[in-house]
Amino acid sequence: MVILGIDPGLATIGYGLIKVGRKINGESALKYLDCGLIETSPSFGHPERLQKINNDLSKLIKRYRPDFLAMENVFFFKNLKTALPVSRAEGVIMLTAAKNKLPVFTFTPLEVKMTITGFGRAEKEVLQKNIKKILKLKKLHKAPDASDALGVALTLFLRGLVKEG
Repeated sequence: MVILGIDPGLATIGYGLIKVGRKINGESALKYLDCGLIETSPSFGHPERLQKINNDLSKLIKRYRPDFLAMENVFFFKNLKTALPVSRAEGVIMLTAAKNKLPVFTFTPLEVKMTITGFGRAEKEVLQKNIKKILKLKKLHKAPDASDALGVALTLFLRGLVKEG
């Protein structure tokens, strides 16, 4: 089973992919597949930026063939100017998933932190340290959005909402 995690945005969208393998000694084998960024240029208008998100996400889905998409859902925005563009990007991400028949699960940042660290208000450094430990990685992608997306993918698995096979 492959899970695609998404940390949405308009300028920068983080993505992270994990594979859940067959159980070994009663525990599922987790494998890091990939993580990175989908970036859009502010020199383009909103329609072109949203189209790029759709195109790049479609390529990722075609390449890795995930079974599920998990996305961070930000309910609270400090800046109203960013709320609408990010909401539009979330809509495009959900539409892209639906076109590819991918079930979508959403989690708040608090839910991701709680699942990964045991504390909903954990600092980002603690979250990243735990993601590295769970996936047995030496280091994470330098962009926080990419590692956050891995955390979202892990949240879907660790919460037991999807089953292997």
